[in-house]
Amino acid sequence: MARASIGSAAPLTSFGHVVRLPCPLIPTALKPARTLHSALHVSITTDTMPDHHHHQDPNPHPSLEVVGGALSSFLPAFRSLNRPYDPYPVLGWNRHVETIFAAFFRSLPDIRFRRECLRTKDDGAVALDWVSGDDRQLPADSPVLILLPGLTGGSGDTYVRHMLVRGRSKGWRVVVFNSRGCGASPVTTPQFYSASFVEDLREVVAHVATRYPKGNLYAVGWSLGANILVRYLGQEAHACPLSGAVSLCNPFNLVIADEDFRKGFNIVYDKALATSLCKIFKKHALLFEDIGGEYNIALAANAKSVREFDEGLTRVCFGFKSVDDYYSNSSSSDSIKHVCTPLLCIQAANDPIAPSRGIPREDIKENPNCLLIVTPKGGHLGWVAGAEAPRGAPWTDPVVMDFLEHLERQKSDAVTSCSKSQDMQQQEEGLHHLELEV
Repeated sequence: MARASIGSAAPLTSFGHVVRLPCPLIPTALKPARTLHSALHVSITTDTMPDHHHHQDPNPHPSLEVVGGALSSFLPAFRSLNRPYDPYPVLGWNRHVETIFAAFFRSLPDIRFRRECLRTKDDGAVALDWVSGDDRQLPADSPVLILLPGLTGGSGDTYVRHMLVRGRSKGWRVVVFNSRGCGASPVTTPQFYSASFVEDLREVVAHVATRYPKGNLYAVGWSLGANILVRYLGQEAHACPLSGAVSLCNPFNLVIADEDFRKGFNIVYDKALATSLCKIFKKHALLFEDIGGEYNIALAANAKSVREFDEGLTRVCFGFKSVDDYYSNSSSSDSIKHVCTPLLCIQAANDPIAPSRGIPREDIKENPNCLLIVTPKGGHLGWVAGAEAPRGAPWTDPVVMDFLEHLERQKSDAVTSCSKSQDMQQQEEGLHHLELEV
């Protein structure tokens, strides 16, 4: 499955500076350039934390598959898993209808961003979109949530913005990580990004941690962004600076995903994505002029499938012998066993792009840091179900937020407990000192 995900780049004359954007709608591969604005104009305010002492049936509903080595420790976090997953009538009954509806007709929350362009160590660039005004409104120790969109995605995507709104409404500082070329992020070198490349994420996490040292860091990734996020977690292992992470619609096994991507109706997605990638690539073709080597620029520029694009450009750019070599060595399914950070994975059993049979269930069950939730329906980036269906936030958003808030409460409780312990120790030392003086 995926691959170099690229988007149009706005020319910038300087980096490391902050520029204000009017937040245009960024078309992605499955979406036309739309004029649809959400009727929902979001007023982002800080709500109080939910009552985590609320008691309910701890067992998940039979309509959901919930497994993982962290089942007993994470299950109390969720307030809605004891209820059945009810797909929205008609729209949620077919995976392709649900996927396409969510891509074209989900509402787009109105958010004003402040953009920060970050120069990477190899002279590339990525764009971080923060909510305008958060620096003035939020405390320095607010938890920080980094969002990683899917293939060609960015801060203009509906599913990204809905998650951003929910996190921000809970008092979280949220930032969208637009990869090279995505969301109008600048492209400055003959390299985009890929399913295997985690270095940009590593630099972004380090940058955000330095900027907000008092806040705990978390991340949520979708589709290709989820694959990159899980690979990063596995590589960092015990050294990972994130306090928690969520993976949604992760293709996991890219070899299996690639096989399914070229079958049946999925060919429609493949052609649409390939066409989008070709159009975007041509905007930056001058960066690859006279590049030589194994690059097949003509194939990449005129690819009829994502696989052809990856064969002509991506696998060469990242040093793989073939496109199959690229897919087999870029799958995040191999990283699960090394994850030491609390991780929630949510998948749809009928996802046409991230096949259920590619989920590394056994590794998730054996890892005490991981939990998997599989819904019976949902399509790809759809999940048209729940209180806000059909055009509002996907079913997953409150589940994700329950998990993240649970982890943040644990971190806060640990800090409070440690602080009390230190105070008691200081009091005991003071008393001991007083006794000696007497």
